[in-house]
Amino acid sequence: MSTTPRLTALDALHRSLGATMTDFAGWDMPLRYGSERDEHNAVRTRAGLFDLSHMGEITVTGPQAVDLLDFALVGNMSTIGNGRARYTMICREDGGILDDLIVYRLGETEYMVVANASNAQVVLDALTERAAGFDAEVRDDRDAYALLAVQGPESPGILKKLTDADLDGLKYYAGLPGTVAGVPALIARTGYTGEDGFELFLKPEHAEGVWRALTEAGADAGLIPCGLSCRDTLRLEAGMPLYGHELTTALTPFDAGLSRVVKFEKPGDFVGRKALEAAAERAETAPPRKLVGLVAAGRRVPRAGMAVVANGEVVGEVTSGAPSPTLGEPIAMAYVDAAHATPGTEGVGVDIRGTHEPYAVVALPFYKRQK
Repeated sequence: MSTTPRLTALDALHRSLGATMTDFAGWDMPLRYGSERDEHNAVRTRAGLFDLSHMGEITVTGPQAVDLLDFALVGNMSTIGNGRARYTMICREDGGILDDLIVYRLGETEYMVVANASNAQVVLDALTERAAGFDAEVRDDRDAYALLAVQGPESPGILKKLTDADLDGLKYYAGLPGTVAGVPALIARTGYTGEDGFELFLKPEHAEGVWRALTEAGADAGLIPCGLSCRDTLRLEAGMPLYGHELTTALTPFDAGLSRVVKFEKPGDFVGRKALEAAAERAETAPPRKLVGLVAAGRRVPRAGMAVVANGEVVGEVTSGAPSPTLGEPIAMAYVDAAHATPGTEGVGVDIRGTHEPYAVVALPFYKRQK
């Protein structure tokens, strides 16, 4: 396999803007353009523009497309309306999470599955394997799309300058076809920042023109380009899980506190059902560690893998941690024993290089936008 990172259609543009680039899941991606704090705050207060073309688009079509997805995924895909989207997961037979996904229903028998960049091939392989016996086609469309996202409170006003699509009527977790800056796009409203915003799926050859049009349309509103670094602190503040941190193959959706995505009531079998039924039962009788928020009393920043401690004992593990630009103090998400997971629990700390730094246990998310 080649170790050369893949490049998005906007690679040259990112470099012309002075972006600091990084290898992420086999892609060369912009980490930041200037100050990650400024980029973070722009999304919280104005708007930010992201290149997310590393995400993995997989199209599932055919008369039994929905039957395949209901078998392959843990959610109930047959209840997604045309033009709507759903957050779901794909699990192994043992219930371990292979990836968390967004599934868009594009038509009567056409669905688009959007996987995380790091897992796109794994998801593609699993869906292809699970399609055996179904009258459905699984197609790798990763090269067919560029994906831009404009996020933040000013994003509706900015995008309205470039499209005649009904943005006011576009609900959260929905998508509609339209044009943006004169080119065809699927306009979605999902987001991963805790703010309102839109994702634009379009042909790679149109990406640079649309990026420049958005930049111009958003200039007066304070729109700036944003990299993956601030995307991580934004999703952390919003309490949104990141695969490889809060979600792994070692965890089931029940371990991750996301039992809501598993739909046992849907008809027929699905991959992992038996293991997930057992996980649900265990969660009732012996609650697993819970995902909680931690806020620092001091200034030291916790990092993934650090132990959460109480009374000299290890009671959990940090999954993500960073300074919070919005809160002005270090924050973390961590899995902790149920006995120490109640917000307000005292005596909890994080072992940072041998020192047990005090942390307050809080409910997630850390930040919720005012609607």
